[in-house]
Amino acid sequence: MRSLTARRSLGALAVAAGALLASAVPAFAHVTVQPGSVQQGGYSAVAFRVPNESDTASTVKVEVNLPLDHPMASVRTQPVPGWTAVLEKSKLDKPLDSHGQQITEAVSKITWTANDGTKIAPGQYQDFAVSLGALPTDTDTLVFKALQTYDNGDVVRWIEEAKDGQPEPSKPAPALKLTKAAGATTAADQHSADSAGAQQAAAGAKSSDSTARTLGVVGIVVGVVGAALGVAGLRRRSAQS
Repeated sequence: MRSLTARRSLGALAVAAGALLASAVPAFAHVTVQPGSVQQGGYSAVAFRVPNESDTASTVKVEVNLPLDHPMASVRTQPVPGWTAVLEKSKLDKPLDSHGQQITEAVSKITWTANDGTKIAPGQYQDFAVSLGALPTDTDTLVFKALQTYDNGDVVRWIEEAKDGQPEPSKPAPALKLTKAAGATTAADQHSADSAGAQQAAAGAKSSDSTARTLGVVGIVVGVVGAALGVAGLRRRSAQS
């Protein structure tokens, strides 16, 4: 009886230990953007890193959707041996100004398809490099929803957006952080600076106006005193005569 109780206790401990270890293992095998952050406003080369999470199937297609709410005029792929890249464009609701030209459509999707004999096998990963620009200056994050297709027909949808203060989703979309360039000024910063400048100018004008009024009053007083002294002098001369 004691032996049975001991075995049950050990079994329960083993299950608890397994659950604890599973929760302690970091979720690292996600589709990500490398590096994780770049500067706003410029052109940068990034790579979509695609690990193979399956133990029995291989990745044969990768689709990455580019955000059209922050479109980029220039999107170029770097050749990946054994893979064919296709870029799809979509019409923009609002034209994009690029070097003085109005861009009415932008790349909205990139699809990499493995050629015969090529794949991302179990235990492997592949980087798909892309040049992007000009990166937007009115956001600090770009989210690229991605689909990963395996040769057994399975499709993993990396489309869940992470939210502040909440646990990381099980299938997070690749996200690229955008940092402000050194010395860069955002529209909000410029508005604040303009407002501060306007306030300073108004304060200066008010101060100048107050000074002018003060000087004017002083001038009038001096004039009155001068006139009074002049009259007094004339009276003395008349009395002496």
